Amino acid sequence: MPMRPLLKGKPSPWLTDLPPLGMEAEDLARDIRHHFNCTLGRDKHCKSAHYSYTALALAVRDRLMERWKNTHYAYEEADCKHAYYLSMEFLMGRALGNAMLNLGLDNPLHKALHSIGLELEELVESEPDAGLGNGGLGRLAACFIDSCATLQLPVMGYGLRYEYGMFRQNIEDGYQVEEPDHWLRNGHVWELERPELTVRVRFGGRVETYEEHDRRKNLRWVETHDVLAVPYDIPVPGYQNGTVNTLRLWKAAATDEFDLDEFNAGDYAESVAAKNVAEHISMVLYPNDASENGKELRLRQQYFLASASLQDVIRKWVANHGEDFSQFAEKNCFQLNDTHPSIAVAELMRLLIDEHELNWDQAWSITSRTMAYTNHTLLPEALERWPVRLFRQLLPRLLEIIFEINARFLSEVSARWPGDIDRLARMSLIEEGWEQQVRMAYLAIVGSFSVNGVAELHSNLLMQGLFRDFYEMWPHKFNNKTNGITPRRWLAWCNPKLAALITETIGEGWVTDLSQLNKLAPYADDPAFRKRWREIKRANKERLLEHKKAELGVEVDPDAMFDVQVKRMHEYKRQLLNVLHVIHLYDRIKRGDKADWTPRCVLFGGKAAPGYVMAKRIIKLINNVANVVNHDPATDGLLKVTFMPNYRVSAMEVICAGADLSEQISTAGKEASGTGNMKFMMNGALTIGTLDGANIEIRQEVGADNFFLFGLTAEEVESMRPHYDPESFINRSEDFRRVMHLLESGHFNQFEPGIFDSIAQSIRSPHDPWMTAADFDGYVQAQRAAAAAYKDQEAWSRMSILNCATSGKFSTDRTIGEYNRDIWKLQPVPSLSVK
Repeated sequence: MPMRPLLKGKPSPWLTDLPPLGMEAEDLARDIRHHFNCTLGRDKHCKSAHYSYTALALAVRDRLMERWKNTHYAYEEADCKHAYYLSMEFLMGRALGNAMLNLGLDNPLHKALHSIGLELEELVESEPDAGLGNGGLGRLAACFIDSCATLQLPVMGYGLRYEYGMFRQNIEDGYQVEEPDHWLRNGHVWELERPELTVRVRFGGRVETYEEHDRRKNLRWVETHDVLAVPYDIPVPGYQNGTVNTLRLWKAAATDEFDLDEFNAGDYAESVAAKNVAEHISMVLYPNDASENGKELRLRQQYFLASASLQDVIRKWVANHGEDFSQFAEKNCFQLNDTHPSIAVAELMRLLIDEHELNWDQAWSITSRTMAYTNHTLLPEALERWPVRLFRQLLPRLLEIIFEINARFLSEVSARWPGDIDRLARMSLIEEGWEQQVRMAYLAIVGSFSVNGVAELHSNLLMQGLFRDFYEMWPHKFNNKTNGITPRRWLAWCNPKLAALITETIGEGWVTDLSQLNKLAPYADDPAFRKRWREIKRANKERLLEHKKAELGVEVDPDAMFDVQVKRMHEYKRQLLNVLHVIHLYDRIKRGDKADWTPRCVLFGGKAAPGYVMAKRIIKLINNVANVVNHDPATDGLLKVTFMPNYRVSAMEVICAGADLSEQISTAGKEASGTGNMKFMMNGALTIGTLDGANIEIRQEVGADNFFLFGLTAEEVESMRPHYDPESFINRSEDFRRVMHLLESGHFNQFEPGIFDSIAQSIRSPHDPWMTAADFDGYVQAQRAAAAAYKDQEAWSRMSILNCATSGKFSTDRTIGEYNRDIWKLQPVPSLSVK
């Protein structure tokens, strides 16, 4: 890429020093009008809400820009230590509301828009979700960087700028149908392209040996096929503190080189094939890796992220310190968000050795003191392994480095446990078999100084199970950091009426110190306060019904219990158990067992990975059951069921505020943490759940009397597994037998014979890893307890208030504070004031 011409000196202060922009309604109205008419060139004939939204967003972004630059200047002046959060997913959702809240512009913008004849609610709907993630991992990353900015910590996020985010989900005849989510179709007003910071990322080629002048043999990576990584920066504002941090997303682009011989021979398409291959890297979030091409593309994405990000950090270091890396580890820390970016361990070694001529020991000392690894899963299949063959083809120099890391590491293991061949095989970074595989999680552990899980149970299970060998070798590396959520988006923004009541009652300090919510606890015993709490919950339920009217397709009474399970579709999350309970309720209604009934609306939402056949079949079952239940006159006023398509961040903002009962029913020992459970709790929903993930800590905080518990524990699951007999659970329960009969008789698929046979077989299988049958009766009993509790609205309101009041632990401000205290060790840096 040709260099752009540079100024002879720094820009004049007359160019860069500007008076601060006004924050009052008239200032904002003036700037919105300017951007609409001048920046966007619209006129009186323009009817599209998109341009009005864009003008509004530009006016808000202008004010972020001032604070963004001053934050950068403050970090420069402080010469502070930085942390870098590397994640393949950042599920940011919409930016406008978050920016308004964190800048303190909510009231002035409402006034400004009213003065020029616009409604904020209409414009907000024009903004697409930035769907750069598929679930909790990406949403957690978004919450984390929000808290970093609010705590004024110098932390930068690094991710990929996927052209197509998480797919748009439609439901046709009950089946999930995926459509591309081209969220960048109309551009992204919040981003800033930085082409001058473009870097090259290498693929392919070969490794050759060469001798330096001192006759020392070295390796170098040659004849590579390079891809450009172009950065796009997104501002991340802290809460009304002047700090605006950066999320840098990389877009893949082809180099200027192409095969001139192919072009001259008339094969134009072949000559630019490299361009197409390059741009595919950042084209789509998580390609389906069922095929070899999908696996290759996913590995390309992971290396592209790691290499571009590390090169970027090292570029800044060299610009300020030259080739002196003696203090690099003291000034930088890389947090690897799950196993996806773990190739960063080998890439940092390559950059330090090959590009900056450090020796192995110097490079390893830096790498092993700057890398920190967060594990997010207890599912062994989610711990990535890549074929050595694929590494040799795509990243031959990285493979050489991984082999060297492994050889040196195994010598340490051998010295610690002499002659323990089995342990050496278990701990090796290279898994032997019919095809050698690189164990990426092990690479992350070996190359990091910190390894953490994301809930107490999860971290303990990692140390006792999945990573036990490594824990025995390096117990000091392992720690727990229970996840959280940002209270700015997940209470202050998404539930404004409840937020206003809380602020009126205990003051506004809770927004940045969520532990202050415990001041609400005494008000749980105040009848007048409970009444206001119920009125807000009902208004939120009406808002949910209005917002989702087209998707629901059924009339729902807002006074019914809203029983909600919205999350990624996966067998371990057990949406199946929930729909079996729905069938049980339907069966009770049909046989006249309706005494003392609690009206209920069961709301499902979530996307199944395109290649996940069983999860997609469960979606079909939910929709078929809903169709039968909702069209049966016997269920009127008693039971409604709906599957809300295209679940996403902006949908959850409405759903979590209107939920009464939060379904957190995963098989114990399978959910690392969960964050949906925290969002519901913070907004006053009660949890029905197993002792899994953060559910355990939620129950500890709110008390057993305010949590509907059921199910096997993680220890009971493991002890039962060798002799699990689902038929015994079915045979001993009349309710369960009736449910299985309805499922297997074709009652819910009368014109689609056999389509649910695989689901029934999975329930009856002694090899069912999710043990659905074992927990059915306990779940039904817990649901009966929840239904009975809901009938006493005074008691339910009290429990709801206590759930919110005890949710303070689950703020990402607390989580990030612990990351910083134990791992990053950064100093907060106040932003320079806007002058």
